[in-house]
Amino acid sequence: MFKVPGFIDLQVNGFLGVDFSRGNLSESDFIRVSLELLKHGTAAFLATVITSSEENYRRILPLIAKAMKTPELRGRVLGIHAEGPFLNNRPGAVGAHNPAWVKAPSIEFFKRMQDWADGQIKILTIAAENDGAAELTKYAVSRGVAVSLGHQLASYEDLVKSAAAGATLLTHLGNGMPNEVNRHHNPLWSGLACDALTAMIITDGHHLPPPVIKTVIRAKGLNNIIITSDASPLAGMPPGVYETLGNRAVLETDGLLHNPEKKCLVGSSATMLQCVNYLASLGLLTPEELIRVAFTNPLKAIGINPDFIPTGVNCAWNEAEKQFIPVRT
Repeated sequence: MFKVPGFIDLQVNGFLGVDFSRGNLSESDFIRVSLELLKHGTAAFLATVITSSEENYRRILPLIAKAMKTPELRGRVLGIHAEGPFLNNRPGAVGAHNPAWVKAPSIEFFKRMQDWADGQIKILTIAAENDGAAELTKYAVSRGVAVSLGHQLASYEDLVKSAAAGATLLTHLGNGMPNEVNRHHNPLWSGLACDALTAMIITDGHHLPPPVIKTVIRAKGLNNIIITSDASPLAGMPPGVYETLGNRAVLETDGLLHNPEKKCLVGSSATMLQCVNYLASLGLLTPEELIRVAFTNPLKAIGINPDFIPTGVNCAWNEAEKQFIPVRT
């Protein structure tokens, strides 16, 4: 039987209505929903803070850094994924982020972010085409931070330049880009073609259709694929109309979470286990391969040994149902 201590999620924006980027986030709420998420097949994760105001970063980053060192979350919250603020602020590329808070790549501002986070930023998502992106990439990587490229309109040449500077990842490839693009020259094709970059993809059944998922896996190869949930603060919540991540978001009965006005998704409503099981339902990967893209590869991307992950709530493959199920040990 295939068994893991749960799955590793490199992009969690919140859970059960608690937003990890919201100014009124409390340490107790962060700990509470993190522990709840760990009951649903997630072994460990990075808390994602999206593009925010400087005031918000000053408050949220140290709060999360402090909470992740508590006994309850040690080895479970592995750090912070700073998704921004160095993105492309144009519609489509910026997605659900507030374009007013987007900044040009700045080593000095990133230094301040990392100081506020007590050195716990493990992934930094930036747009490769912005002036100064390669320089910021080189600096962040020299400080042990994995740089991921996303929310961008980058060309293949932009990606190659950032990869040469040390970037290693692509943030939710196929998303965070305009709905309509040039048929040949666009960030999706460029990301697929750049062999130096590992693609993180959201397999919740809404962000990418099955043929695209299959194509990404075939183009990148198993060692260069990471599954992530991009779970929004509304993951785990019932269908309805909400305000989240600065957006009016509609959570449909089928799990689709979107902003009808912007015509964009607002993260996913899925847990990591649900994303892994949706991918399993496509019949593209074996259980062992699913473990690789949802446990082994994510840890490798942020330089963490699998032995660091505590056991407890595990996930085991159910051959009859062709999916992973959480089991207690």
